[in-house]
Amino acid sequence: MAGCSRSNALEWGMEILKKKKYNQLISQLRNIFSSETRNQVMSGLERLAFGDTRDAALLVLSEEPVTEDMLMKLDLFNVSELKRVKGGGVEVKFFDRQKALEKMMEYAGSADQRSAAKSLLNALAGDDEKNDI
Repeated sequence: MAGCSRSNALEWGMEILKKKKYNQLISQLRNIFSSETRNQVMSGLERLAFGDTRDAALLVLSEEPVTEDMLMKLDLFNVSELKRVKGGGVEVKFFDRQKALEKMMEYAGSADQRSAAKSLLNALAGDDEKNDI
């Protein structure tokens, strides 16, 4: 599909990867995707650590039957488990906020370490302006 025959596609691809221009492009793409993933992870952890639980309380305490439309509007991101218990009650378990905060701290620390290591490598290489290694 890339414009070469199947028989020499691997060889052709390996030759392309040897070119500096394509290595730089791959590095840029890798940085974009890894930073996007880091942002998504941090955003999810923030929602777990600081998220609102009022919608879960509303769901449990509601006197009227819950409709699918109602459920679609509720923010239940922090809910890890919902179940009916004997006697007609409902049990709601939430994700652990403290664990989410601890993971945020770990994640922030590892990001700081990566940034410091990158700066050190750039300085050692004598390339203060280059951000990608």
